[in-house]
Amino acid sequence: MRLVRLMCSGRVDLAHILRAFANGADGVFIGGCRLGECNYITHGNYHALNLTLLGKKIFEHIGFHPRRLQIAFMSGGEGNLFAAAVDDFCKTVKELGPIGQAGEIAPEQLGEALAEITRLVPYIKIEKHAKLTTRLQDTADYETHFSLEEIQRLFGEVASYCIDPAKCQACMICAKSCPAEAIAGGKNLIHVIDQDKCIKCGACLNACPSRFGAVTRIAGGPVPPPLPMEDRAISRTGNKNTSTERGMTA
Repeated sequence: MRLVRLMCSGRVDLAHILRAFANGADGVFIGGCRLGECNYITHGNYHALNLTLLGKKIFEHIGFHPRRLQIAFMSGGEGNLFAAAVDDFCKTVKELGPIGQAGEIAPEQLGEALAEITRLVPYIKIEKHAKLTTRLQDTADYETHFSLEEIQRLFGEVASYCIDPAKCQACMICAKSCPAEAIAGGKNLIHVIDQDKCIKCGACLNACPSRFGAVTRIAGGPVPPPLPMEDRAISRTGNKNTSTERGMTA
């Protein structure tokens, strides 16, 4: 067992949990201060709780046993409770056995699923921001805070973003705002979004000046194919911009 100490359980990110399982961990246990007794005004332990509940439902969605992820709360002086909670969790993990042996998704398929979910972490946190910042008071609400149907919709309705070459002004504003460096472009060159790199955060949509409106959000439909490189150059004549051919691009 490997211990990782943080200043607050609220610093735990979904990406950290996914990385641990991707690196071969059979279980992840999160220990935090008692709810309502956080030393910080952010009360990050509520965020850790919501993140754990979300992670459990995501794991259930992909066929990974949710009992492999657990959270418990105790004060810094209750070492006995921490030891007991960890001991119980270790027994649970041993009962489940290595990944893939409890009627779960195969390890190789799990790796692919975790990689895709990790890529979508920014999208997931944006879509579920309201619930991730909720302070649950009743343990009876834990199981229903996130539903399996809700998670299925979350991944079934992932939006994509594309740039309309007829509106793109090659200003590089969207490219500079992209945290994944998924937008390719340059001076007098129509920008395109690499859908394999895009993390669906919507930063490009928010960054694109409203007077251009070049970025489009597409939900539930295919993304148009990218404009060929030879057609991406913009020829500026006076105040008008033209290109060899302009159509929707990804």
